[in-house]
Amino acid sequence: MLLGRICGTVWATRKDPRLEGVKFELVQAIEPGGKPLEVYVVAVDSVGAGEGEIVLVAQGSSARQTTATKDRPVDAVIMAIVDRLDRVPDEVMTRDYEDRRRKIEGRLRKYRER
Repeated sequence: MLLGRICGTVWATRKDPRLEGVKFELVQAIEPGGKPLEVYVVAVDSVGAGEGEIVLVAQGSSARQTTATKDRPVDAVIMAIVDRLDRVPDEVMTRDYEDRRRKIEGRLRKYRER
């Protein structure tokens, strides 16, 4: 999953008929502390999120598991609005955390290159 902030709406008047009535949002990935990353994804909004809200985005085949996206050509879906995020203090974070962060950023880069 990707933690991100909605930074815009994507409008597409001509699209696959299975996407009629679907709202597309532009989501910028953020670090757990809220610092924006230079990674963006267009995601279907299945929860009614609004601009500026922090959300969780599922990608890949998991993106087609919500009732709003089942059997639709979707690769990313906003499936939760974050109400609160409790974070471990920086001094406790381990190298393992940094390795996971790098892996996620690598996957996001590959996704953007498609």
